[in-house]
Amino acid sequence: MSGPMRSGDRRRLLQRVGFGLALIVLAQAAPAASAPLAPVSWWVWPLALFGICFLLGIVAVPAGVGGGVLFVPIVGGFFPFHLDFVRGAGLLVAMASALAAAPDLLRNGLADLRVALPLMLVASLTSILGALIGLSLSASTVNIALGLVVLGIVVLIARAKRADHVDPRPDRIATRLGLQGSYFDLAVGKEQHWAAQRTGWGLFLFAIIGVIGGMFGVGAGWANVPVLNLVMALPLKVAAGTSGLILTGASASATWMYLDSGAVLPIVAVPSAVGMMLGARLGARLLRVLPAANVRRIVIALLAFAGMRTLLKGLGIWM
Repeated sequence: MSGPMRSGDRRRLLQRVGFGLALIVLAQAAPAASAPLAPVSWWVWPLALFGICFLLGIVAVPAGVGGGVLFVPIVGGFFPFHLDFVRGAGLLVAMASALAAAPDLLRNGLADLRVALPLMLVASLTSILGALIGLSLSASTVNIALGLVVLGIVVLIARAKRADHVDPRPDRIATRLGLQGSYFDLAVGKEQHWAAQRTGWGLFLFAIIGVIGGMFGVGAGWANVPVLNLVMALPLKVAAGTSGLILTGASASATWMYLDSGAVLPIVAVPSAVGMMLGARLGARLLRVLPAANVRRIVIALLAFAGMRTLLKGLGIWM
């Protein structure tokens, strides 16, 4: 009989599973792009949304991107729903995935509430402004802008370096707020200590992130992680986990604006949120053992594909 699976074998297996999930998502999206949509029963779309969002939830939490940044370009590009409904559901999806993953992340020290609360407050206030701007624009304008933003996100994530070895001494603001802690990293088998740096810059950047997240309904987890990791010097896994907590507040604030405008359709939002929550619970467990670099590659591939599709749809080239 074979012995127990070694750590290296387990990581390779998880890597293959991650790439397999990415291929499944792309395979589900490709048929919709290759031919005009044939008439289908109404219940097909909720089931398809549930399945796609379950897969997206698995990769979104380890990558720290919430779910909206994957959900909006993919669903907006390949499903027959108006973009306002997709953006409204995208904010609910980002919030749902973050809430589902939060208990496991907090329990394992991979998310810090002290760091999340001040940043969440700033992003929540500015996301309301972003939602008002986004709802005033036409669908084609939003598609073009969203496609450009998503492709810019791909470049940002692909070129960004990681900051896993951090200075455990907090700056002045972080000292006053108690923005420091530690967690046990199963991937390396030791306790990791961390402390926030350049907290003032972090607050300023999260104000901008809130506007963009509310405008496009993408939750802005894609920007949370680079700021937390590269600017505020949090370890990558703590940055990914804390990003989810920040998404809950920022997404909730912008969602109210979409609800007030009638841009939240239950048949789109409910199956998407439920699928994302279930996938996010599995993703939160994978975060403890899955190398962040592998998830990063999957997210880059999905975003590049969805961003190009959204841009071409806004330009009227690929409808």
